[in-house]
Amino acid sequence: MSGYVVCVDPGHTSETSAGTQSRDGKLTERHLNWVVAVRLKKLLEDEGATVVMTKSSENEFVTNMRRAEIANDAHAALFLRLHCDSGAGRGFATYYPARQGTAHGVTGPPQAVLKASAAAAKVFHKATIKALDGALPDHGLRTEAGTKIGGKQGALTGSIFSKVPALTVEMVVLNNAKDYAFARTEAGQEKIAEAILAGVEADAAPRN
Repeated sequence: MSGYVVCVDPGHTSETSAGTQSRDGKLTERHLNWVVAVRLKKLLEDEGATVVMTKSSENEFVTNMRRAEIANDAHAALFLRLHCDSGAGRGFATYYPARQGTAHGVTGPPQAVLKASAAAAKVFHKATIKALDGALPDHGLRTEAGTKIGGKQGALTGSIFSKVPALTVEMVVLNNAKDYAFARTEAGQEKIAEAILAGVEADAAPRN
């Protein structure tokens, strides 16, 4: 993966919230996003990729606009945003911007980014689910319009300001007991990071 630049974005805290948490409050989204991001960074660098992080510490506050700007400044091949979901269902989901949205008076992402994000999402999600090998169920390949903020804006803020392909992964449904039991362990966190690595490697591979 030499020459491949990945911007890894451990979600929260941002202007929207500090993220969700498990039902017992013992595992926060922010913490899981961070520990998986750190593991993923090492795995990617071991494969020769260049990794740019949007945060330097778990509790750092970074706006979603700034996160996108960091990916843009790095000329990342992929802007990979790590999150956890809450609500019904369980498993690993991948979201991508399918249409432009507007935030802070800016409309985006560009059409070329929409096209590239959709292409990346398909190969990334397929490879990630395969690598998870049943450890987490497939919670779907989805568009950002299906999210609460994306439904209002047309796309997530990070994608609106992104000039590079952007994907948001909801690694687990954190209030689901089975997902929580898996994600709270070091083995589960490593499995998630390894699966995401497989997804990034699939995106980096030449396409016919």
